[in-house]
Amino acid sequence: MDLSRHLRYFLVTADEMHFGRAADRLGIAQPPLSQAIRRLERELGVELFDRSRRQVELTAAGRILLTEARELLAREQRLRVLMRKARDGALGTLRAAVPPETPATAMNALLRRLAGTVPGLEVDLQELTTAEQLRSLASAQLDVGLVYHPVEAGDLRFGPMVEVPLGVVLPRLSPLARMPEIALCDLAGHDLVLFPRPTAPAWYDHVLETCRAGGFAPGRVRHARNPEFMLGLVMGDRGVAFEQEAIARREPRVVWRPLAGTSLRRRISSAWPAASPHPAAARFGEVAAEVLTETSPSTVPAADGDADTPRPWTVVYTPGGEGGYGTGV
Repeated sequence: MDLSRHLRYFLVTADEMHFGRAADRLGIAQPPLSQAIRRLERELGVELFDRSRRQVELTAAGRILLTEARELLAREQRLRVLMRKARDGALGTLRAAVPPETPATAMNALLRRLAGTVPGLEVDLQELTTAEQLRSLASAQLDVGLVYHPVEAGDLRFGPMVEVPLGVVLPRLSPLARMPEIALCDLAGHDLVLFPRPTAPAWYDHVLETCRAGGFAPGRVRHARNPEFMLGLVMGDRGVAFEQEAIARREPRVVWRPLAGTSLRRRISSAWPAASPHPAAARFGEVAAEVLTETSPSTVPAADGDADTPRPWTVVYTPGGEGGYGTGV
C-alpha cells in the first residue's frame, strides 16, 4: 500500500468531512476514494470515520491520525527536498583546492558564486600545488581541485578548461623592456625563474622544452614557489620569469611583455575522481572556469576542442575539456 497517498486522501476527506467533495478535490471518483479509506482503516486496524450518522465525523483514532498524518507528510516532503539538494550537491562539505598563486579576487568571486548557485554547500577551500592535489584526490582527501595541465591521470574527470597566455616578467630597467613583444631567442643569456618541478612536473618540462625549441637555453633555473618570491628575484636581476600580466602588475619595478609566437599558455581546469564523485564537484568546475575567465583581462570564450591540441587563440574557455598549466598547483 502507498501509505503517503492514502494519508493524503485521508487528510482531504477529514478536511471536507464529505466523501463527494473530497473526491472532487482529489480529482478522482468517490468509490475509489471510499475504497482507499477502507484499505487504510484495515491497514491501521481502526475506523477513522464515523459513518453511522448523516454527517461524516472523525473517530477518536481519526483525530489522532489527523495530527500524525500532517506531521508525517510534512517530514516526507522535507526529506524529498533534502534528497534533491543532496543530489544536486547543495548539501554537505566540498573539500576543494586551488593553486597557491590564485588571485584573491578570483577566490572571492568563486566562493561568492558558489554560495549563490549552490546554497547549503560548505566549501572547505585549500591552497595546494597540482602534485599535492593529485595525491589528495587519489587518497580521497580532496573532492575537487584546480590543476595545471598536462596531467596524466586516467582515474580523474576534468571540467571546462581555461587558457591564459604567458608573457615575460623583466626588471623595468632591462633593455628588453623597451621591446613591444619578446621572442624566446631574445632571452638568450638570461637565467629563468620557474616554479619547482615537483609541484607540476609535466608543465615544468613543457616550459623548458618550449624554451629550448625557441632558442632560449637558461643559464640557470632558479625556483620560486610563490609569485612574491618570483617578483623579488626578477627585481634583483636574478632571471626572467613567465607569468600572466596580472601577476606582474603587483610590482611597479618590473614590466610584462607578451611572448611572440610561442605556445606558453597556462592551462587549468577542475579535476575530480571518476569514481563516486562529490555531487557538487562538476558544478565547482563550471563556476571556477567562469570566474577565471571573467577575472583574467585577456580571457575570452572559445569553442570546444581537444585540450592537448595547439590552438590559434591566446586564451580559451572550453566547456568540458581537459587542459591546464602550473606554476605551482
